Amino acid sequence: MIEPTPGTPLPRPRARTAATLMGLAVLLVAAGTAAVSLGPVPIAPGDVAGILAAHLGLPADGVTAQDVLVVEQLRLPRVLVAVLAGAALGVAGAVMQALFGNPLAEPGVTGVSSGAAVGAVLAIVSGAAGTLALPAAAFAGALVMVAVIYAIGASGRDRGMATVLLAGIALNALLGAVVSVLVANAPDEQSLRGIVFWLQGDLDARTWEHVRLVAVPVLAGVAATLAFSRDLNVLLLGDDAARTGGVDVTRTRHVLLVLASLLAGAAVSVSGVIGFVGLVAPHVVRLAAGPDHRLLLPASALLGAAFLVLADTAARMSPVQVALQTGVVTAFAGAPVFLLLVLWSRRSAR
Repeated sequence: MIEPTPGTPLPRPRARTAATLMGLAVLLVAAGTAAVSLGPVPIAPGDVAGILAAHLGLPADGVTAQDVLVVEQLRLPRVLVAVLAGAALGVAGAVMQALFGNPLAEPGVTGVSSGAAVGAVLAIVSGAAGTLALPAAAFAGALVMVAVIYAIGASGRDRGMATVLLAGIALNALLGAVVSVLVANAPDEQSLRGIVFWLQGDLDARTWEHVRLVAVPVLAGVAATLAFSRDLNVLLLGDDAARTGGVDVTRTRHVLLVLASLLAGAAVSVSGVIGFVGLVAPHVVRLAAGPDHRLLLPASALLGAAFLVLADTAARMSPVQVALQTGVVTAFAGAPVFLLLVLWSRRSAR
């Protein structure tokens, strides 16, 4: 459990905060540049920069039409979807861990990811899994679960977040059973493969339509969540201290729960069910930079985005003759890293 510290989190030096965010931003830019440059048609980073600069009216010498097509229509949308989904999962994970007071909490704990999975699987088995039909159905399923979780939280205000956590466990089990039934009754092998790939999480064939679908919900959700940084810091001190500090504890928790659920739903709707991003990114930032949410939230967004971009690039560039989905790579990379972090933090606490 996250133990509340005595007093408000100490203000971090602005220079250190800026340096941390700048370093993570550089990591994200480097990961994005590598992701756009690498592939069956390698494109030099300078040419990538030239193609992007051309949209600002700057000259792009030596760039072929094929390079422009590969960058603008194939790789750049995929990278932007990974950035948006990773940022959403990172912020949602940080909020969930603060609300539940547990560093093991992650965006799927409330059942929102399972709701999105049911919506997507229903779209696949019904034959409506088009370019936008699948993510739209997944987002609709996530929104339904957001409404259910909000209703449960509002009805259990006297019992705190434990009610939401227990309800999330039950809903995840129920929706998992629904998905299992749908998988067992898939109409054909192609639908079955589509379901399996989506449930493992993948960013293959992402387009500008997917970017436009989630850009506004993710950017607005992250901005709204950042506005609650101070309230999250005060909530770490306990409900009584938060009320003394002028925070409406019940309302703040409900709003943050909805925001985190919406961010998770938006991410899952275009990436499938991808784990460990919302679990590892906030935990790494918290261990390295402390629990101050004024830094933790934006840093989790940047690290989550970079982590998902790198995982997707590794899945796409896998040298082995085995199909790897992005969600599989995040599990391969995230599970041992998280285990090491847990062991390291326990040793440091002794």
